[in-house]
Amino acid sequence: MWGWRHTRRERVTARPWCARKGTIVLPEHIHNEAELEDVLTRPSQALVELAKTLTSPLVVLGAGGKMGPSLAVLARRAAEAAGQSLDVVAVSRFRDEPVRQRLEANGVQTVSLDLLEARSLESLPDAENLIYLVGLKFGTSTNPAGTWAVNTLVPSRLLERYPQARVVALSTGNVYPLVEVRRGGSVETDPLTPHGEYANAAVGRERIFEYAAARQGTRVALLRLFYATELRYGVLVDLARKVQAGEAIPLATGYLNCIWLGDANDMTLRALRLAAAPPSVWNLCRPEMVSVRDAACRLGDLLGRRPLFTGAESPTALLGDPRRICGALGPPATDLATLLEWTARWVSHGGRDLGRPTHFEVRDGKY
Repeated sequence: MWGWRHTRRERVTARPWCARKGTIVLPEHIHNEAELEDVLTRPSQALVELAKTLTSPLVVLGAGGKMGPSLAVLARRAAEAAGQSLDVVAVSRFRDEPVRQRLEANGVQTVSLDLLEARSLESLPDAENLIYLVGLKFGTSTNPAGTWAVNTLVPSRLLERYPQARVVALSTGNVYPLVEVRRGGSVETDPLTPHGEYANAAVGRERIFEYAAARQGTRVALLRLFYATELRYGVLVDLARKVQAGEAIPLATGYLNCIWLGDANDMTLRALRLAAAPPSVWNLCRPEMVSVRDAACRLGDLLGRRPLFTGAESPTALLGDPRRICGALGPPATDLATLLEWTARWVSHGGRDLGRPTHFEVRDGKY
């Protein structure tokens, strides 16, 4: 069980960031979005080393969502640090034009496509390495067919276009059912028997990748992500804003996993070397099991507010055990104490919110 007092970090006053013995020394505060984007896109030395081995281009599909823009820029910065000529091609519908402009300003090439359109992938460049971030979750309750189409048809077409590529495909911890908290989290070999249309469509997406690997030898790493968080959205932001607003926090889902978005992006890119046929499967999150009650109380201390709660902790929650990926790539660099401090300061100073709640408290699989 995680408690914030168990984690310490080094504070920096003279330099906001530096590498020291292979680790990142974190800034004490993040003051604005420019600083946030900079922190999110600073490559680790391990990622720089990987970038030296990549052939151009690296194609990032679904790059217009919450994770994709910073991941694409991170890949570009890693290549620059490695002295590697690597084109990063970000593919999305790009409904948010400022996102596209920001990517291009950072040296990332962009391609606007609707990946559900037949033959849309034919216009993309040949590539040996792909990052697949495409997925649909929210709105499933009202349009389940759309969710199934995005989560199964798109990867099928991708794998026809790139049968011999190396692919890291983002999946979700929602492919697991709720697990006994005392057990400590689902492991990658557990049966996939989740609740709800979205989660089952996500299982379907994984099966498409498995089928392609078996049929044509496509090398794949499937990453089951548990709640990437930054300062404009994420489970910790959801908790902090409820604490600040005096809203009661439901405790039925009393425990969760999360990971700093920058760490999730870094590990997603480095997972290219884990791709295999049959696909390798990895839970992606920090190793701690986070108590919602304890995290809210710590945020309350930092915000000067007393958190309110409703209900009580259930014996089950959606939890993952990430020991395998931490063993293969090393643990995420950004500790939970830091995330709570950054989040509380951001919220207390009126930092921007993307208005995309995670709904982590949902227990029936309806999104």
